[in-house]
Amino acid sequence: MKRFFGSAFGVAVLGCLVLAGWAVWSAGVFDGPIAKQLRSASVYVAPGVTLDQPAAERVIGNRRLVVAFLEPGADLGDACDSLGGAVDGTLAVMLSRDGDDFEKYGCSRLPGGDDENFGKAFVAESMIGNGIDGFAGNPVDALKVIVVNYDLLVKSGAIPDGSRTVSPSLPRYLVAAAAVAAVVLGSLALYLAARRAGRAAVSRGERRAAEADERTKLAAAAAVLAQRIIDLDQRYARQRGRSEFARSYRSLVADYTKLLPDLGHETPELRARVEKLLTRARKLAHQKG
Repeated sequence: MKRFFGSAFGVAVLGCLVLAGWAVWSAGVFDGPIAKQLRSASVYVAPGVTLDQPAAERVIGNRRLVVAFLEPGADLGDACDSLGGAVDGTLAVMLSRDGDDFEKYGCSRLPGGDDENFGKAFVAESMIGNGIDGFAGNPVDALKVIVVNYDLLVKSGAIPDGSRTVSPSLPRYLVAAAAVAAVVLGSLALYLAARRAGRAAVSRGERRAAEADERTKLAAAAAVLAQRIIDLDQRYARQRGRSEFARSYRSLVADYTKLLPDLGHETPELRARVEKLLTRARKLAHQKG
């Protein structure tokens, strides 16, 4: 493990694991059902509660407002605490029906709600549910009243103006960037490796072709030399054994015989020996006697 994570690849894998874990955590893998729903929506409807959710979503629009309709008797304070950072930048309202009225609980997640804007957050939490008790039987109309209260709070400056934006967390961008970088860099590495392998293959092919050419040239020179010796053998048969020509011919044949075992191994020295013997054979062919 130490060797693996000590390598560049291991460090890259560890970095990707950290980013993936950060992305999963920031995406709300540990969120409760309310936070998980409100992270990307403006309305949560608990099981057993009757509400036209698409109509409710249209009423809120893109305001910095989220509303949770919980079952009767639910602990609204605990529900607000369970939101965590899923609804940061919004004003959240927890509602549950209590007979002909609503139990309501406002919890501000607007910027500065715990310090310099604490007073504004308190006012927003207190006023956001005003006037909705008469609409317990029609939660969409109750939601319209909440939206009116929200717009009044915006005009008073208790709530900052602007729309809610839901965007992927930073780790998701980093993971996406890492994936794109991995694809681009991986493709580039494969391209460079393929080019290097291609150049190496071409170089090996050229080297093999050159070696084949040299072997062909050596074989041709050896064949010419052998033919020269055969031609000289006819002349040697007519000569006396002690003549100058006979001694030179026997020396040439002896050197050629020593050369034969090495003909399968082409080297510059061997080519030089063949050329030297071939030169001697040519000279011997023109020698008198």
